[in-house]
Amino acid sequence: MQVFKIPEVFREDMKYTFCPGCDHGVAVRLVAEVLDELGLKEDTIAVASVGCSVTIYDFLNLDTIEAPHGRALAVATGVKRAKPDKFVFTYQGDGDFASIGLAESMHSALRGENLTAICINNTTYGMTGGQLGPTTLMGQVTTTSPMGRNAEYYGYPIKITEHVALCDGTAYAARVSLDTVANIKKAKEAIKSAFDVQLKGLGFGFVEILSTCPTNWRMTPEKAHERVRNEMMPVFKPGVYKDIRG
Repeated sequence: MQVFKIPEVFREDMKYTFCPGCDHGVAVRLVAEVLDELGLKEDTIAVASVGCSVTIYDFLNLDTIEAPHGRALAVATGVKRAKPDKFVFTYQGDGDFASIGLAESMHSALRGENLTAICINNTTYGMTGGQLGPTTLMGQVTTTSPMGRNAEYYGYPIKITEHVALCDGTAYAARVSLDTVANIKKAKEAIKSAFDVQLKGLGFGFVEILSTCPTNWRMTPEKAHERVRNEMMPVFKPGVYKDIRG
């Protein structure tokens, strides 16, 4: 019988800070499991930025830096260059990574910074009220697109993983989902692969995680996962887009 085991990297005084049904909790759990399995707890520095993702420090007993909005990868670059022996990763939302922080994100990949970025894509700005974000789908209603997103006014959603994969400095880029147990297992393997390329000194590692936001989507967790499958995944297709390990 498989015994449920709490990752050692979790804080003893951990408090749950995400909305009910939010996939952030699953994503953080996967990160914790991989850190444990790779024995990285004592050698890791995490960088989080503004948004729901910032509360990762409520969960993980790691040295963690809170960066200004959008600057997580700029801060992580400084940390990794100052402490090249440390394992460094960022945990960010899509608005943070691909809107206000797009320049920092893309240039980190273009430079091939030897660190790892994890981006949670829930197609909205979750913490600040559900505004339109860089990954908001066409036709999606948000607090700042009450008639739905249209190309003429708002442009098109960015496909983050495809852009990151095109950067010469990227060693690994994948998009995963957390809508089923099978996909959760694939997500864990992708996180492990992105961590592995950093450990091997191969360059930039990236994982985009398709996630729910039941609160701002005004859906039950079950309906939210159906939306991920039926609306998000046809646009943001899961898969490994680059892996220089072959």
